[in-house]
Amino acid sequence: MGKRITLDLHDIYNRSRDIDRSLEDAIDEAERTGTKTVEIIPGKGSGQLKKRVLRFLDRKDIKARYHRVEKDSKNFGRVFVHFKH
Repeated sequence: MGKRITLDLHDIYNRSRDIDRSLEDAIDEAERTGTKTVEIIPGKGSGQLKKRVLRFLDRKDIKARYHRVEKDSKNFGRVFVHFKH
């Protein structure tokens, strides 16, 4: 399956600027290292953090940088971002 970067947002769920920065850093790192998958763990909670992550990934400037997003059907609290390097 190749390398994977995992970003666990549990600790910063209430600091929105940190969330965006962390997401951007993970995407930067994936591009820099040729990583195929970034696993983002917003956790289950109320679903607000996951919505926020998906909104971030849906931004035009961000969307241009990855191939596709996959929501884990077995684990609601997990999102995969796939790259085509």
